[in-house]
Amino acid sequence: MDRHPIDSQALREQNRRSWNMVVPAHYSHHRDLAAFLRAGGLTIFPEEQELLGDITGQSLVHLMCNTGQDTLSLARLGAKVIGIDISDEAIAIACSLAHDSALPAQFERADVFDWLAQAAAEGRRFNRVFFSYGTLCWISDLSQWAQGIAAILAPGGRFVVIDFHPTSNMFDAAWQLVRTYPAGGNLLTLAGIDDYVGASGAGLTPSGFTEGVREFHNPEPCHLFQWGVGEVVTALAQAGLRIETLREYLFVNGERPFTNMREGLGRRLIAPEGTPQIPLMYAVTATH
Repeated sequence: MDRHPIDSQALREQNRRSWNMVVPAHYSHHRDLAAFLRAGGLTIFPEEQELLGDITGQSLVHLMCNTGQDTLSLARLGAKVIGIDISDEAIAIACSLAHDSALPAQFERADVFDWLAQAAAEGRRFNRVFFSYGTLCWISDLSQWAQGIAAILAPGGRFVVIDFHPTSNMFDAAWQLVRTYPAGGNLLTLAGIDDYVGASGAGLTPSGFTEGVREFHNPEPCHLFQWGVGEVVTALAQAGLRIETLREYLFVNGERPFTNMREGLGRRLIAPEGTPQIPLMYAVTATH
């Protein structure tokens, strides 16, 4: 499904540099996250908990885990969890956060495609494989991605992905329809990953928001890939996984992609009054 005559590995390496630049800025907005987690706080949302089901004692890999707060929340809920991320800065923070919060999670720095291939070759298998929020846009080849997931999912295990809905990317910040539905693995090159954590305020900082880094500018460009919902589901099905659920949500958790959004319960953000509601997130679960 990778339709681009490009060196996707080189693009992913550039993405690693872009993430390394922005991760410290993102993390600077969290108020004592280790203490929050140590005291029993959770950074994941109810939707992820429902999709994953009871994870007590289950082996779980959280791929593209960023700085690991959600990974550590899954450990708090009883999973035997490993977090994987391409960013050196993110994994360094995740390891420090695990130590300071005294939660039993392991972290490994790796490109997701490299890690999936190596894990499959080593015979590593997991009861849960988890991707969440803003991950699919970094996947350069959906077929390779889905086959990699199928290769490490234990018999009877469950794959879960929850992400921002492609339909929401058709609109600008003022809710005006300005773009074609994103699909086909269309390549986007942007100036650099921005400080969306700072822009979202309390929505992405459950331990409390602090001003942190101001006026962040990322000098490292990044490369994204646009996939439609149908393409994601099809790739998983063609990899031999059985689709259990496909859900669409008329709200977004944490992040604030549009102006004048209404705040709902539990850090949910909803379209303004008078604005037609569109799906802002979606989730897929699949099993062997």
